[in-house]
Amino acid sequence: MYVPAHFAANDVEKIAAFVHQVGAADLVTFDGTRLVSTLLPVIWDRDAAGHGRLIGHMAVNNPQWRTAVTDVAALAIIHGPQAYVSPSWYPSTVEHGRTVPTWNYTTVHFTGPVAFHRDERWLRDVVTRLTERHEAGRSRRWWVSDAPEKFIAGQLRAIVGIELQVEQIEAKDKLSQNRSAQDRAGVIAALKAEPGNGAHAVAELMAAREVAAEG
Repeated sequence: MYVPAHFAANDVEKIAAFVHQVGAADLVTFDGTRLVSTLLPVIWDRDAAGHGRLIGHMAVNNPQWRTAVTDVAALAIIHGPQAYVSPSWYPSTVEHGRTVPTWNYTTVHFTGPVAFHRDERWLRDVVTRLTERHEAGRSRRWWVSDAPEKFIAGQLRAIVGIELQVEQIEAKDKLSQNRSAQDRAGVIAALKAEPGNGAHAVAELMAAREVAAEG
């Protein structure tokens, strides 16, 4: 991923919070001929060695796990909010006109070797952890044990575990850091007035950066 210095996100704790909040990644592998991708719910297990591992699962009928070339690193892409940015929102456009449209976004890329698991105990642990991750705190939450054991065993046979050993982390927050404070303020105000949750989320991220910089 191309990451100019002013867009680089290097705070590991903030990256971890972002990955936890999004909770899903596009897993990209190479089958010897072309790239293949599947969107998966994932957990970044930072307790593992090195940079940790990304774990999840996919359907056993999904051919990606059978075709992935094992000696080619896999890529997991976590997408954050994104939005179009119009030059009309910059005060500098009125001043000199040397501005162009752009796209603001946040993303994290994990790269490393990927392994696939069929072991029932391994799969049950991942399914339980994913369930706990998304059901925790709900007033009427669901537990894996709520379903009949025979049914759960059958469901586990229908999935394959994913384990990506993270060798490289690339994180990017492209939030108009290369613009002036006045231009950023114009973008924040305009994004707040745009339709859609993506624009509002980007505005919130930008505003939070401004507050942090002032503090």
